[in-house]
Amino acid sequence: MAENEWGSNMSFILAMIGSAVGLGNIWRYPYVLYSNGGGAFYIPYIVAILLMGIPF
Repeated sequence: MAENEWGSNMSFILAMIGSAVGLGNIWRYPYVLYSNGGGAFYIPYIVAILLMGIPF
């Protein structure tokens, strides 16, 4: 097996689902927040996303 291959099809599918769910959260949540008048929570949300991303 080459280094750049997935171990199984299931691991690839789960990784793609996780990526789609994560991106949906990052893209949709700020829009919904802003459109409902919650723009003040946008700054703590961005800070939290950045702080959680540091370990990765």
